[in-house]
Amino acid sequence: MDIFGILTMAGGLAMFLYGMSVMGGGLEKVSGGRLEQLLEKLTSNPLKAVLLGAGVTAVIQSSSATTVMVVGFVNSGIMKLSQAIGIIMGANIGTTVTSWILSLAGIEGESIWIRLLKPSSFSPVLACIGIVLYMSGKNNRKKDAGEILLGFAILMFGMETMSGAVKPLANVPEFTGILTMFRNPLAGVLAGAVLTAVIQSSSASVGILQALSVTGAFTYASVIPIIMGQNIGTCVTAMLSAIGANKSARRTAFVHLYFNVIGAAVFMLLYFSLNALIGFSFSGLTVGAPGIALIHSVFNIFTTLILLPFTRVLEKMAYLTIPASEEEKQPVEDMEFQILDDRFLQTPGFAIEQCRSLANRMAELSKECFLKAMGSVQAYTDQALDDVIALENRIDVYQDKLSRYLTRLNGANLAYNDSQNVSTLLHCITDLERISDHAVNVAEAAQQMQKKKLSFSKKATEEMAVYSSAVEEILERAVGAFVHGSERQALGVEPLEEVIDELNKNVKKRHIKRLRKGKCTIELGLLLSDLATNYERVADHCSNIAVCLIQEQDAHLEAHSYINHLREGDLSFERQVEILQGTYSLPKSK
Repeated sequence: MDIFGILTMAGGLAMFLYGMSVMGGGLEKVSGGRLEQLLEKLTSNPLKAVLLGAGVTAVIQSSSATTVMVVGFVNSGIMKLSQAIGIIMGANIGTTVTSWILSLAGIEGESIWIRLLKPSSFSPVLACIGIVLYMSGKNNRKKDAGEILLGFAILMFGMETMSGAVKPLANVPEFTGILTMFRNPLAGVLAGAVLTAVIQSSSASVGILQALSVTGAFTYASVIPIIMGQNIGTCVTAMLSAIGANKSARRTAFVHLYFNVIGAAVFMLLYFSLNALIGFSFSGLTVGAPGIALIHSVFNIFTTLILLPFTRVLEKMAYLTIPASEEEKQPVEDMEFQILDDRFLQTPGFAIEQCRSLANRMAELSKECFLKAMGSVQAYTDQALDDVIALENRIDVYQDKLSRYLTRLNGANLAYNDSQNVSTLLHCITDLERISDHAVNVAEAAQQMQKKKLSFSKKATEEMAVYSSAVEEILERAVGAFVHGSERQALGVEPLEEVIDELNKNVKKRHIKRLRKGKCTIELGLLLSDLATNYERVADHCSNIAVCLIQEQDAHLEAHSYINHLREGDLSFERQVEILQGTYSLPKSK
């Protein structure tokens, strides 16, 4: 092989690895975090976990990604180690799908149907369809589908190029001489483990082995140890991922290692023992790409079948390696933020869902905080003020943790929809935090009234009660829309915000009249104005949240234009305002 052959082989390898990365990235975007949510939820029994791990890995084409995700789940407290073991086993089975797809390159035959199955026949078609979808797709789904097809076409083209480049090596004595060292099982295991550890993908390393198999230099006996080593080498990714994680996550990485090491040891011991006793006729035969795929599948299915009944043993081995300690017992409130795990940044769809679940909790806390503050105006206690301040401090932590994580997530290569979701969450959590700030202002105003023994007149109390009810409803609507992702609920926020704006003006006007008539003091007037302003600001933040949710459904919607359009003659909007004005009308002044 000359320098040009080496360059062709290197180029084929580069395209193969890039194609695998592009295809996996596209599949991940299409899943939108839904597959990861299934992993999180459907692990009630080991068999179901195995099937789920196999299915998810077959779709995203990476057992390493699945295992790293599981390490993240355990680290964040979402999943227990016992639940993770089944998924890890299933991931090893799911990753064999890739090797079967790659084995299509070795199909031989003159039949048109057989030729159509060859990647060299259908890859160009997929590439053409993929580029059309990617370049002309107006929505994200089409672009992602195009990316998957392009990635697959590049992967298969790289595989063909690599196989074509190494084929002449069959006649090079030096190359076949190097391969004879793999006849030593330990050398084969080591070679497979090192290759997989370097490229961080067992699917890719098996693909490289399949490409090299076209030289005819490999036998079944020589590739079995290499494939065993490749399965051990893929554990490196999870082990690296567990660095800096808690003990539970590190145990998960060790379970993955023990599973593959024990499986490889048992499989090789059984194979070589039986081969020595009865002699397998296929051992000395030349192996091709389909044969490698078969060995890869048989090994992983065999290992899962023999170790599935011993999941408790694997768990105990992990605990013996990393014993439990008192430090693992963290306060619940600290554990709450563990779901914002750095490992999930590699799967943006799922990371966004984790952020959304925390943001939903933040929204409920913000609503609770402001309702407590309004309640303290009617019946103030020091405990109520303390509760409001404690909630506001907690909400600040939510905002800080979520903002940092979402900002990092925003720096990733996000699909358009994911980018929109991140933007919406960032805007909404800022408004939710502002609501809690206004809650503290209201509670402190109530404290001033208590200290100075001030109280509103009967009329002012009645007016503020109506105002408070309207604010309570807008909070319910906005938070409900946010938590449930309901555009219908979001559309109901702006009419109520319009009514609250009018209430704010009228409450202040009426109080000014009472001041002029001497029925109220200036000090009380300032306090009421302060309260009314905080109420109105909260309604504004609720409006911001609702508009953000509506913009999620219509990316071209501009907030100010939307609100101006509503107020300049939208009949449905006007009817809703009229109904709400009847519901929240101030008592008649004398």
